Amino acid sequence: MKLAMIGFGQAGGKILDKFLEYDQRHDAGIVQAAVAVNTARADLMGLDHVPEDKRVLIGQSRVKGHGVGADNELGAEIAEEDRDEVMGAIDGIPVHEIDAFLIIAGLGGGTGSGGAPVLAKHIKRIYTEPVYGLGVLPGGDEGGIYTLNAARSFQTFVREVDNLLVFDNDAWRQSGESMEGGYEEINEEIVTRFGVLFGAGEIDEGGEVAESVVDSSEIINTLSGGGVSTIGYASETIEEEDTSSGGLLSRFTGDGDTKPEDSAATTNRITSLVRKAALGRLTLPCEIDGAERALLVTAGPSAYLNRKGIERGRKWLEEQTGSMEVRGGDYPVRNSKQVASVVLLSGVTNVPRIKELQQVAIEAQDNIDEIKSESEENLKDLVEDDEDELESLF
Repeated sequence: MKLAMIGFGQAGGKILDKFLEYDQRHDAGIVQAAVAVNTARADLMGLDHVPEDKRVLIGQSRVKGHGVGADNELGAEIAEEDRDEVMGAIDGIPVHEIDAFLIIAGLGGGTGSGGAPVLAKHIKRIYTEPVYGLGVLPGGDEGGIYTLNAARSFQTFVREVDNLLVFDNDAWRQSGESMEGGYEEINEEIVTRFGVLFGAGEIDEGGEVAESVVDSSEIINTLSGGGVSTIGYASETIEEEDTSSGGLLSRFTGDGDTKPEDSAATTNRITSLVRKAALGRLTLPCEIDGAERALLVTAGPSAYLNRKGIERGRKWLEEQTGSMEVRGGDYPVRNSKQVASVVLLSGVTNVPRIKELQQVAIEAQDNIDEIKSESEENLKDLVEDDEDELESLF
């Protein structure tokens, strides 16, 4: 799948940078065009892989390149005011070569949280290609203002895009981890999952063709209908060692006399990976029953992929989700040392984290209003005693 990616704000820019690095490392060819947008000059300068002429600084007249300070209302205003500048960079994208737009943003901050929904609205107004969002929820320990930002941005963003793919930092941050180290690891997790998903169906010159091809239309159809999506991922390493040693390779393939693709063990292993992907750590934790649509991609060396395992996994997903729209296929990757399964669940509704986020945000909003009211009262108490004796300057 060929994507035009726009990283909006600090988190969005860093994830975009990571996508470009992943693309180069795996020669995946997913990112056809990349644009980073920010109100903070330092964040744009800190990117390593986004071309300098595709880094767009907005809001200079309002914030002088220093960012919006987690004020996502200001972020939205600036995105609206400077939309011509942003759209100018996007107009240079060869749209005939892409399948969709992907706008990436952290939902807890100011610039991406406020600006990403605005940009989605304008891209959809002009272009016919699908516009997807990749929104990252802040951790619960990041503070009330970030939770409030995320709740407001989420409910706006999900309405403006064709589908909102969500990654929840709360489910992925390890306790005791440094903030920077934690986010670096999280960004790697994000691009790994999305890289396998969006990379499916691509065939290198001289590459192997999948038995059941998953192309961009399968992904687009799975994401159609809107709503919220989450992704599960599971992988197993293939160790190149003699099968007689009883190592992982022999477990994966059955025994030394059996071709991997003919082995019942391979079928079982693929089915097991599908279960792990769907029931393990999702990008947005949720109950998978009730998902409206699903897509399964199994990737790895073609010798370790078989139709029977993928079909079993697909049927199991149908039973678990209750959906009749479950697509599946394989993605042969030459010289890979892993077999991996990616499960895309689209149109999920049973998401406790979103309900919790909205409730905490409502409480945070009430607290902010209360503090503001108290602050005004306290200031009045502080100066009113002297009002009768002192004259105001003007």
